[in-house]
Amino acid sequence: MDSSFTLQRAEDLAKFAPEEAAEIYNSILAQNAANDDVIKEQEIALVKLGELYRDHRKAKELSLMIRSSRSFMASIARAKTAKIVKRLIDLFSEIPDSLQLQIEICQETIDWSIKEKRIFLKQSLETRLVALYLENEKYHDALTLINSLLKELKRLDDKMVLVEVQLLESKVCHALRNLPKARAALTSARTSANSIYCPPLLQAALDLQSGILHAEDKDYKTAYSYFYETLEGYSSQEDPKAILALKYMLLCKIMLNLSEDVHAIINGKLALRYAGREVDAMKAVATAHQNRSLNEFEYAVATYQDELRKDPIIRTHLDELYDTLLEQNLVRIIEPFSRVEISHVAEMVKLPTVQVEKKLSQMILDQVFHGILDQGAGCLIVFDEPPQDKTYEGALETLKQMGNVVESLYEKAAKLSF
Repeated sequence: MDSSFTLQRAEDLAKFAPEEAAEIYNSILAQNAANDDVIKEQEIALVKLGELYRDHRKAKELSLMIRSSRSFMASIARAKTAKIVKRLIDLFSEIPDSLQLQIEICQETIDWSIKEKRIFLKQSLETRLVALYLENEKYHDALTLINSLLKELKRLDDKMVLVEVQLLESKVCHALRNLPKARAALTSARTSANSIYCPPLLQAALDLQSGILHAEDKDYKTAYSYFYETLEGYSSQEDPKAILALKYMLLCKIMLNLSEDVHAIINGKLALRYAGREVDAMKAVATAHQNRSLNEFEYAVATYQDELRKDPIIRTHLDELYDTLLEQNLVRIIEPFSRVEISHVAEMVKLPTVQVEKKLSQMILDQVFHGILDQGAGCLIVFDEPPQDKTYEGALETLKQMGNVVESLYEKAAKLSF
């Protein structure tokens, strides 16, 4: 039977009879590699079988197939081997709860590539393993592997992989809240990227990380511009991560108190193609912030929990936004009073009394307003704003002017000496 016909039959059976399709693919892989045509068919069958296992969520079968196919991959061209191996390992990412198995297969394949002396495949897989460690929150393992990888890549001068590893280093350091190191790693990645042709997807990933780090510094205006570049980069390549960049753009507008701009962006030409729950979630948060309503904010977070709470970047900034919104509401409520019951304030904002008391205490310490908490009476006593003593500022200004006078006299004395 013609092998191309067999492959076509397996593809047709894959949708409604996956077991039969898998048998056909395995029979093709079991043939002797007599000529180039057979090898080519086996390469296709190997990838198609992997995709079949992915579609039917069979992570264990996929891992066994990768292990058993190594003898076949050792007999084909190295460039093709690298492409196929990376493709097969990437298939795990679409199977739920397979992250640990993907890490194990990646580690085994790295050991195999070392035995086969396939250095570039090893480096590529190690880069992938760093990303998997990051996803699995194994930050120490990720940093250890990054350090050894960077030494090798700098020695070999492989700039493309070097950019990817330095970008991953920035992400790991950011996850560990080591922001100075995260910025330094990103700067190194951008420097390396400037000396080569940087593919659009990699450039978009660099812009995304730049935006995230600027948002950490509360520089939301610059962060927005980076996220916009990211959205354009991912959109041009039809990459699903474009929706993430759009969400971060909307987040920046909300954090800048420009919630009204969110609706304009959502209805824009570039953003309309990503309409759905992800965008609706950010729209609900923007509306709640615009109305300064804690109830609307909490309802939005509860309704769109998967879209808002699962992303650590959005979760962190939304917690900060909620805190600011709570402060604004509390200040507005206590403004007319000189003495008010804490339970009354809690009732007004519809929050537990203990939470409100804790927040008011923090606001007093941060000098948002002046007052004390009378816990015995369960009251908040608000003081008038104390008059500001400007003696210190006046003394500093006098010293500054005296310094200018001394410098001026020194310059005139220098001229007279000549």
